[in-house]
Amino acid sequence: MERYQVAESFLSINGEGKRAGQLAIFIRFAGCNLNCTYCDTAWANQPDVSFTWMTKEEIYQVIRDSGAVNVTLTGGEPLLQKHIYELLSYLVQDHKLAIEIETNGSVDIMPYIGISDRISMTLDYKLPGSGMESGMFLPNYEKVRAVDTVKFVSGSRNDLERAKEIMDEYGLISKCSCYLSPVFGSIEPDEIVTFMKENQLNGVNLQIQMHKVIWDPDRKGV
Repeated sequence: MERYQVAESFLSINGEGKRAGQLAIFIRFAGCNLNCTYCDTAWANQPDVSFTWMTKEEIYQVIRDSGAVNVTLTGGEPLLQKHIYELLSYLVQDHKLAIEIETNGSVDIMPYIGISDRISMTLDYKLPGSGMESGMFLPNYEKVRAVDTVKFVSGSRNDLERAKEIMDEYGLISKCSCYLSPVFGSIEPDEIVTFMKENQLNGVNLQIQMHKVIWDPDRKGV
């Protein structure tokens, strides 16, 4: 039987991405293969993190009970879950659901993007300040689709310059949605706006993590 390590699930609003501000049901999986300097869910990545084994049917029931049609699968790193393909194939049978996978950029997305265009990837590119840039699976950025998003969490001018290099190298602005997001407490949003103006980054979105504005930045389950 396929089972999945679920660290938490909760109904809230999407704090970032294309559906920011909309209700969504979050399924957070345990475990990650990266260790970013600014990670705000490091607790979910610890070897001893508490989680519940759930079947795909049980996860779907949580989604149904929430009443939400936006589903965010996050982590940790959701694509590390064994049998994640089976879960996605099962969930997409409900045509009312829009499924977003928040993935860290280190795992090949190709096995999953062909399942359905109702499954979108919000794909990180880990910039130098994360300490994890060497872990990026670069072919991902060649294969992103119009329904997908590439997110650059930036903590410095150096990070922003590297983000622009990657956007240019892979032609991301014309292929998918691109977001620049500040590392909370490390860079001010107006610095990112200044960089966008200086480099004429038309088609790129500044993204503020809405949930950190509404609630305490360290609060779980929101």
